[in-house]
Amino acid sequence: MIGERMNPRVNVFMKKELKWHDEYELLREISLATGLTEDLKWGQPCYTLNEKNVFLLHAFKEYIAVFFHKGVIMKDPKGILIQQTPNVQAGRQLRFKNLEEIVKAKKVIKAYMAEAIAVEEAGIEVPMKKAAPVELPADIAATMKKIPGLTVAFKKLTPSCQREYMMYFDGAKKAETRVSRVEKYAEKILAGKRMNN
Repeated sequence: MIGERMNPRVNVFMKKELKWHDEYELLREISLATGLTEDLKWGQPCYTLNEKNVFLLHAFKEYIAVFFHKGVIMKDPKGILIQQTPNVQAGRQLRFKNLEEIVKAKKVIKAYMAEAIAVEEAGIEVPMKKAAPVELPADIAATMKKIPGLTVAFKKLTPSCQREYMMYFDGAKKAETRVSRVEKYAEKILAGKRMNN
């Protein structure tokens, strides 16, 4: 039964995943047992209900996580849901450092997945804060002005898209690196595309 719900694209992903392979396998097994539809989104296994994202599995250098899309409004009786970064409003993670932690937490993981499904079935939406406009640092603004139409094109992007670019541009320590990053992504900005599309 579970085999029938396995998405072929996730099967390909699983074959390529080396570092966190066993952890992904167990989390995938737990996820498929929920009866949700398995998909591959943002390059990660994602589980949906009526085409709405409920949670996804994703790994980082130090940990693997179950990311609940509406985690901020889920009940968290154990106080273990983590906000990935200050910019993430709705999502929350359950993090694991190894396979043993997942094995020990299996019952808890299932309970949190069930809670995430209940939130989605109830149609509860996360009240989102209006994003503050992105402020362009002087050197980045000056670089954009040198490229015809870039400032206007940047302002037409969604706030989240603008922040994505700004976090990358502003993350460089050297001024010349910041300038080169703006120049490198100018074509995508002019085309109205996200950084990673």
